[in-house]
Amino acid sequence: MSRPTTLADFAKRLRLSGASSQITELGVGQIRIEILSGLTVALALVPEAIAFAFVAGVDPLVGLYAAFIVGLITAVFGGRPGMISGATGALAVVMVGLVADHGVQYLFATVVLMGILQILAGVFKLGKFIRMVPHPVMLGFVNGLAIVIFLAQLEQFKVPDGAGGHVWMSGFTLWLTLALVAGTMALVYLTPKVTKFIPAPLAAIGIVAALVITFDLNVPRVGDLASVEGGLPIFGIPQVPFTFETLKIILPYSIILAAIGLIESLLTLNLVGTITGKRGGASQECVAQGSANVVTGFFGGMGGCAMIGQSMINVNSGGRTRLSGISAALFLLAFILFASGAIDMIPLAALVGVMFMVVIGTFAWQSFGVLRRVPKSDALVILLVTAVTVAEDLAIAVVVGVIVSAVVYAWNAAARIQVVARLSQSEKGALVYEISGPLFFGSTTSFVERFKPETDPELVILDFMDSRVVDHSALQAIEDVAAKYQAAGKRLQLRHLTQDCHRLLTNAGQLMVDMDDDPDYRVAVDYEVNVGKIGGGH
Repeated sequence: MSRPTTLADFAKRLRLSGASSQITELGVGQIRIEILSGLTVALALVPEAIAFAFVAGVDPLVGLYAAFIVGLITAVFGGRPGMISGATGALAVVMVGLVADHGVQYLFATVVLMGILQILAGVFKLGKFIRMVPHPVMLGFVNGLAIVIFLAQLEQFKVPDGAGGHVWMSGFTLWLTLALVAGTMALVYLTPKVTKFIPAPLAAIGIVAALVITFDLNVPRVGDLASVEGGLPIFGIPQVPFTFETLKIILPYSIILAAIGLIESLLTLNLVGTITGKRGGASQECVAQGSANVVTGFFGGMGGCAMIGQSMINVNSGGRTRLSGISAALFLLAFILFASGAIDMIPLAALVGVMFMVVIGTFAWQSFGVLRRVPKSDALVILLVTAVTVAEDLAIAVVVGVIVSAVVYAWNAAARIQVVARLSQSEKGALVYEISGPLFFGSTTSFVERFKPETDPELVILDFMDSRVVDHSALQAIEDVAAKYQAAGKRLQLRHLTQDCHRLLTNAGQLMVDMDDDPDYRVAVDYEVNVGKIGGGH
């Protein structure tokens, strides 16, 4: 029989992740801020988790359990203290078809496999590729996500129509709700100017909730969405057949969910890191997200990833360490177990107002000025990523943005290849072609067209002092040029290649190399092309 887990055991585990050292180094004032930030985040998590559960077509507790489990594990072991994770809309919209066609048990199995894939991504350090995301893509991501958060809040302005559907609010209820939303936003803005004892969003939620409850104002409340009351999540192996057919069903969904979850988490990690001045942790975050989703799948949760809206609430409320994320998860569990009645009474208008302030704080307003100053290609990427994020999903938007940015870069780099001819000062009668710019697949056509073997002298030197041989296409281009000079009965020499270019040409095996070091450039080598061996090709 295993020994029961004690507080000492839990503290030991926290020390392994660095959480314990962070918490013990905090002063009393910062601990208060961290815990209150966590409470604020937990309140904002409730309607989001319920709404995303409805989107995915599962019970609200499935979303709440995911918010608790994913939030707790990533807060303890994640790569960026202060980040908040939970059930998200980006994942929920992918889950709809799976749940509708196969049921919630297949969703749990999918979430487990999704987590395993994310752990593997962390083990193999694939998270480092997030650095390949250009800044225009980040701007588009932030703006698109802010718009998505805003649009998601509009759903709270709908009320049941009595026939199983929903209609937009109207009349006095609409105006009262709008007034409460505006009041909440004003309180979030003004509270820090009066006191910083408690986070402004928490103060705003408390004041508006007290006003609504005291005067029994007839506006939608959290309980109108669904009750948050429930018990502890229970361990259970997903009830699906362990067959190849099951794998064929869940694997495509797992890959998509894992990719979306990691992209959103790593971009949020970068965004929070920019605010808090922290760097690194991408691989650790991948493992933490994956572990959280594996556990969630076994405990009846819908899976999750980082949440930029709640992360911004936490950071802006003063949450900087793991304590705030841990507190948010534990508060959420307490709501489920003990305080559902009180949480059900909170007006949705207060939470919507807080999220609207998150939208204002998240949207990169400076991007309007940036659009006029940056190259048109970068402006296009910003707008494209924003639009695709809103219309499709984050993963597709980021992939599209990176591809467009890469194509634009390749096009611009290809235009930088220059070939200038001059007579050699050291070899009498030799013609030197000075190459500048990168030689790669995008610039090879232009490179090959610059030479005139028919009219050039007997010895031609290609000087790569200001150039770089990048890929196999560049090697092939050099061979094509050498073949032309071979056909004309002339000799070609390569000069001033860097060490990495030297390795590429040596590995190619078809260019004979003169190994005498260049007397003027010690890191460069002259290459004598054996034109008799060029014809073989690759």
